[in-house]
Amino acid sequence: MAEQAITQGSIRSIFEPGGPSTDQPVMQCVQIKTMEPKAGDSNTVQRFRVVLSDVRNFIQTMIATAANDIVTSGKLKKGSIVRLIKYNPQQVKDKKILIIMDMEVLEQYGELDKIGNPEALDTKEDIKPQPAAISGKDFYGNKPAQPAPQQQQRSLPVHQSNPSTSTHPHLYPIESLSPYAHKWTIRARCTYKGEIKTWHNARGEGKLFSVNLLDDTGEIRATGFTETCDRLFDVFQEGVVYYISAPCKVILAKKQFSNLSNEYELQFENGTEVEKAEDQENKPQLRFNFTKIGDLNSVEKDTTIDTLGVLKEVGEVSTITSKNTNKDFSKRELLLADDTQTSVRLTIWGNQAQSFDVPLESILAFKGVKVSDFGGRSLSLLSSGSMTVDPDIDDAHKLRGWFDAVGQNAQFSTHQSLSSGGGGRQDTTKLISQILEEESYLENTPTYFTVKASVTYVKNSSTVAYPACSKPNCNKKVIEESSNNWWCENCQARFPAPQYRYILSINVSDHTGSLWLSCFDDSGQTIVGMPANDLIAIQDQDAQNDTKNFLDVLNQATCKMFNFRVKAKMETYQDQPKPRYQVMNLYSLNYAQEANKLAQILKQYDVDSDSLFVQ
Repeated sequence: MAEQAITQGSIRSIFEPGGPSTDQPVMQCVQIKTMEPKAGDSNTVQRFRVVLSDVRNFIQTMIATAANDIVTSGKLKKGSIVRLIKYNPQQVKDKKILIIMDMEVLEQYGELDKIGNPEALDTKEDIKPQPAAISGKDFYGNKPAQPAPQQQQRSLPVHQSNPSTSTHPHLYPIESLSPYAHKWTIRARCTYKGEIKTWHNARGEGKLFSVNLLDDTGEIRATGFTETCDRLFDVFQEGVVYYISAPCKVILAKKQFSNLSNEYELQFENGTEVEKAEDQENKPQLRFNFTKIGDLNSVEKDTTIDTLGVLKEVGEVSTITSKNTNKDFSKRELLLADDTQTSVRLTIWGNQAQSFDVPLESILAFKGVKVSDFGGRSLSLLSSGSMTVDPDIDDAHKLRGWFDAVGQNAQFSTHQSLSSGGGGRQDTTKLISQILEEESYLENTPTYFTVKASVTYVKNSSTVAYPACSKPNCNKKVIEESSNNWWCENCQARFPAPQYRYILSINVSDHTGSLWLSCFDDSGQTIVGMPANDLIAIQDQDAQNDTKNFLDVLNQATCKMFNFRVKAKMETYQDQPKPRYQVMNLYSLNYAQEANKLAQILKQYDVDSDSLFVQ
């Protein structure tokens, strides 16, 4: 029964015209072998060589790394009957091989002994064939046929589910490109286009640009220098599919300039042909390997990951100056959250930061972001990374469903308030009693910690807020010169009214003690529950009407519990050292996460935490 299912003679038909259909041939796996890496090869991706038989012939095949799961999961075994879905026939010197991008194990047949006595496919032919196009379900798309000269050298047939002759008969999958391949064409989508960069050194000067190219088998970086940069820079557009044809060098990838996993990269030459594909419908889709925001603490610092989240906040564009190059860079911070009820700060740079215009609560997918531990876990989009708004993928649809149903009203914790086991400086979670015990060891250099505590008192004084400049990003104190006339010395400007900003002093407590903390505007708004302008307006009304609404608001701000991220520093006041504790950020508690933390603590004492809860 299994022998009847096998498409006998299909191996020869893949490389020669005629014979049985090779749309999705069925074969038997007769051998699986792990390929040993070459000496000095830094690539750590595991590769597998599989021998397939169609009863009459057998052939060596290589599993594309994107399809490695079929081997590593144990689905594919020696003796399995398989159906090839996507594959690419190639000829290296006088040896024919298949690159397998996708195959299906027909599990109903189980593991069988070798069927028949297959022989190696004869490679001694009078006319050497050229590499053929990939098979399967319009993988690369087709272009209208063009007549070929009668004396044209015979090439391998194009195997596709909708057969037609392509104007690019030598299509290669990116996965199979190597320095040993010469006459090839890839059909790939430009997923990233970098800006033109210049360099000056002892050997001269020049310029370059890079693009990332994607097909259904993999992704590869390509770079053009000087004349090639001038010729091709304006040709490429992100999201567009192109045919790229040799001559084009395939060289070892410079990993310091790319976050792609491909061991090779392309270098455009003067003769490299780049043609926009007429068929833009069948675009290769970006593939993501998402890391949940709640799992970032388990990711090593400087690791490059993909992540998905709901856009909760968008910061203003700011500028920083590089210490190394003294150049200015634009940046913008985004706040992302996901269904782990955790949020994280993600920084975007350059033109993308300046032109960012995405509505709040959009779903954003990021590919190629770097994990940092500065002030707790945070993310930064690399120059070669990409951002997709509301992608049409299952993970995004699931996140949208969760957010619409539950997430809109959820409380999100943040990695800046969590202790982590990763490398680098991490904030330590402390009890107030520990903070007070260590107070005498404070120095002029600030230290940071997190404390979970409740607000027990908000100090009532005339300075709960100060009048600040109304100009964005100034925040300097302004002086009232006359009614409706406020002067900012920093901006050298007058305003009819100030923008009040909080400078609260609060007392917080946990089960071990109490501590005074200083809060500025953002933290003050969270604690009091209203902007400082509103609170000052209530204070003025009380003065006019002899009411106590102001005190009521301050009392209502108490008995709220937060995770406070605090900067501690020893300062000198009237020639006396005095500790100062300043709230940098505060976050509402994620009760599910807090319960998990308590459960982990109980496990350290060999206590059955489940037995503590009433069933």
